[in-house]
Amino acid sequence: VAFVVCRSLEGLKTFSYLEELILDNNLLGNDLQLPRLPHLHTLMLNKNQISFQRNTCKILLDHLAEVVPSLQYLSLLGNMACPNELVCKEKDEDDYQRYRYFVLHKLTNLKFLDTRKVTRREREEALVRGAFMKVVKPK
Repeated sequence: VAFVVCRSLEGLKTFSYLEELILDNNLLGNDLQLPRLPHLHTLMLNKNQISFQRNTCKILLDHLAEVVPSLQYLSLLGNMACPNELVCKEKDEDDYQRYRYFVLHKLTNLKFLDTRKVTRREREEALVRGAFMKVVKPK
């Protein structure tokens, strides 16, 4: 387990066998670049600056799918990308569920997202409609 408080993740490349990484409260954004960590199964990115601006969250999720292929546990709580009442009062459970479908569509091996176990129904829905779930509902 590594506890890191940083703005650069350059040094992580020397830890190729790392399995768990907690990067909470680090001002990390959508431009986060991790080195290839093939054994990483748990990644905590809570309370950073990750958002759904334009296409950047899709790019981040694609990056994670490529560099952390064993990822099973991911938490993005406290980021604008994770739409719930903790971040924005205008968000509701439907917004959060759409976010889950989109993330699960991109990261198909996840067993847990944030604090919830991924259900079989969610996984099936993510396969069918997940690519379209990044769209925010109209105001």
